[in-house]
Amino acid sequence: MFENSFLFAFSLTLLTGLSTGIGSLVAFFLKKDNFKFLSFMLGFSAGVMIYVSFTTLLPEAETLLLKSFTSKQTILISNIAFFLGIILATIIDKLVPEPHEISKNSSLKKTSIENTKLLKTGVFVAIILAIHNFPEGLSTFISALTQTSIGYSVALAMALHNIPEGIAVSIPIFYATGSRKNAFTYSFLSGLIEPVGAIFGYFVLFPLISYQFMGSVFAFIAGIMIYISFASLYPLAQQTTDSKLSINGLFTGFFIMAICLFLLA
Repeated sequence: MFENSFLFAFSLTLLTGLSTGIGSLVAFFLKKDNFKFLSFMLGFSAGVMIYVSFTTLLPEAETLLLKSFTSKQTILISNIAFFLGIILATIIDKLVPEPHEISKNSSLKKTSIENTKLLKTGVFVAIILAIHNFPEGLSTFISALTQTSIGYSVALAMALHNIPEGIAVSIPIFYATGSRKNAFTYSFLSGLIEPVGAIFGYFVLFPLISYQFMGSVFAFIAGIMIYISFASLYPLAQQTTDSKLSINGLFTGFFIMAICLFLLA
């Protein structure tokens, strides 16, 4: 039934998750007062998530659902899952507490940047990306388990967009706390959820995995990522410095992901 071993598939998934750490390392090269870069990168992170959601996750969801449902049913199910994702993200946003204190090491106190919002956004993005990475890890694992060529392609695609996702977590946390260690840790841990998703999926969810299940999950995740982009990342990007920088960052995120997806086609 399967072409490859558990060890091969898990190793590929682990490497994919670890690629988030590349984006996490950005925090170690930043200056604490470079607000222009902050504005650009927050916009960039939003652009990556928006582009991935609308050009990859939703189309993939519909492709999978069409294997079991009619076109009308597919559109209905994918939209329901999409908006349920937005609703869940809204609830999580309300539940993530506003941090009242920031690190004593932060040099950003009493600046125009609202540190509490930045820190909340960083933590929020880390939580959402952890949720997002869970089925991604499962998807990579199953692909690698089933067929080597597909496994490599899926793993490379996931790794490429995990790098800017790592940036999306580390940037706001670093600027809010001034701690490179915290920025790296939160970001890196969010990526490690991918191999966790692989193990959990293999031993617990494997009997439930189907085209219907995975299609609904991808649409659901797209909704979550769209909420993050429009409700947290992009508004913060516009609050930092020149709003044109956040716009440029947004479109750069689109462009970079378009190139990545083209190279993987």
